[in-house]
Amino acid sequence: MLQIILTIILYLIMVVPVGVYVYHIAAGKHTFADPVFDRVDGVIYKISGIKPQNGMNWKKYALALLATNGVMILLGYIILRIQSIALFNPNGIGGMEESLSFNTIISFMTNTNLQHYSGESGLSYLSQMLVITFMMFVSAASGYAACVAFIRGLAGKTKDNVGNFFADLVRITTRVLLPFSIVGGLLLVWQGVPQNFSGNVMVDTIEGAKQVIAMGPVAALEIIKHFGTNGGGFLGANSSTPIENPTIITNLIELYSMMLLPGACVITFGKMVRDRKREMAQAKSGLDAEQAFESQRKIRKSFTVWMYGREGRSIFAAMGIIFLIGLSVCFWAESQGNPALADVGLSQSMGSMEGKEVRFGIAQSAMFTTTTTSFTTGTVNNMHDTLTPLGGMIPMLHMMLNVVFGGKGVGLMNMIMYAILAVFICGLMIGRTPEYLGKKIEGREMKLTALCIIIHPLLILAFSALAVGTQAGMEGITNPGFHGFSQVLYEYASSAANNGSGFEGLADNTMFWNITTGLAMFFGRYLSIVIQLAIAGSLMKKRFVNEFAGTLHTDTVSFAVILVFVVYIFAALTFFPVLALGPIAEHLTLWA
Repeated sequence: MLQIILTIILYLIMVVPVGVYVYHIAAGKHTFADPVFDRVDGVIYKISGIKPQNGMNWKKYALALLATNGVMILLGYIILRIQSIALFNPNGIGGMEESLSFNTIISFMTNTNLQHYSGESGLSYLSQMLVITFMMFVSAASGYAACVAFIRGLAGKTKDNVGNFFADLVRITTRVLLPFSIVGGLLLVWQGVPQNFSGNVMVDTIEGAKQVIAMGPVAALEIIKHFGTNGGGFLGANSSTPIENPTIITNLIELYSMMLLPGACVITFGKMVRDRKREMAQAKSGLDAEQAFESQRKIRKSFTVWMYGREGRSIFAAMGIIFLIGLSVCFWAESQGNPALADVGLSQSMGSMEGKEVRFGIAQSAMFTTTTTSFTTGTVNNMHDTLTPLGGMIPMLHMMLNVVFGGKGVGLMNMIMYAILAVFICGLMIGRTPEYLGKKIEGREMKLTALCIIIHPLLILAFSALAVGTQAGMEGITNPGFHGFSQVLYEYASSAANNGSGFEGLADNTMFWNITTGLAMFFGRYLSIVIQLAIAGSLMKKRFVNEFAGTLHTDTVSFAVILVFVVYIFAALTFFPVLALGPIAEHLTLWA
């Protein structure tokens, strides 16, 4: 428990300055690194013909994102198919098969990184760099750019300008992802993670057998897979192997890497909304510069309001509550051990250590498991297929919710959908038109919100039903009964949430699983982004309404609690039946 508590405290200390830095980039404010990065960005703008001052409405922004991602999908697919060429291919890896190439390129462009292959045997170094590592940067930058545009729309400083996608893509890559990755990558190399172009090494084990040890540019891929909340490993066993994650220090580096930027997005949201409220209050009151400064100084006396912004504080609190509940259940479940082993006389004093690394233990394994599926990263430091039923239900549930911080800003955008739903429900209870961030929520916004929320469970449940109802789907299930059904649910929950982790055990490298999970990843990514940008575009055109005594305040602790209940109620109504058929039934059977 002490390990977990200290890990969380350190995160809360670290996320604030990172959030402030991301806020300055998103809001176009000055940062200490501008003298260097302005020149770098200027060169890129000139070569690419980008005019950062040209703003876009939400439709142009969404179209630019889709078109750019579409071109990269095509180029990446071609590289995977021809990777057998001798360039950066010391291990002689052949070209990737068609359906697997489709699944892989969709997976990495949608920031999912679901892997139906083992990286050390399925990809050349050329593909690892030009497809996998490159797309870890651009897919993450695309997601964060969409999140920043979404926040600008909600802040509503203009009626039709959410920013320039290409400028946002460049700035997020050069000012956030690249510098953070360089520093983090060097730390991983310091701890023993390989970074080279050598071929695989053959060694003699102490038992006298032969073992192949993978080499290659591991550290570069490893760090961006966490900072970009990507998750795909250089090796098939991901961060559970000493090659990718050799020490407790690398484990913490990777843990914090995947937590920092999603949390920073919430702080950015709170600060940008706070800025808009300050500007409106100043314009309305007619304060001069000195009075406005004094007013802001008084506001800053509240530490949490200054650091997170009031709206950001309530969203961060709601996400944090759900995360801590899930983490507690996962840690408790894994600490109980496996009663089937206790029945045959094996000690369970250490908890359930099956599939876990001794160097991490129960605490860091539970923390990593809950984090990677809450922040939709997908990397693993233990095998989720070997988790206890309730321990495995938590990562599955958090991917089904897809609002607990989430990766590349997804958690924030999805939680805002639930916030709109919450104010709508509260508005019905008191008999008045719901409002959020000073804008009225009307029919158009509610229809889009309902559509956005329902797409996610539809993808998970529809494809799961298809898998268990067809011969092609059933052939991939290698475990009988409840656990086999849990594997199917987990696979599609991971795909639709753009998470990428797997329960494993599925024979998923087939035409059926490659195509269906590819479609789940594609629609789970792009439909949500387009709808959310449409909602932001609709709200930014509306006039602000004045607050009065009956206004529901969405920047309070009580609203954070309401938000948690709304999320859990929706999850219970949507997912409880299938969870009862999978992990819950398995738990009851195991502990009967």
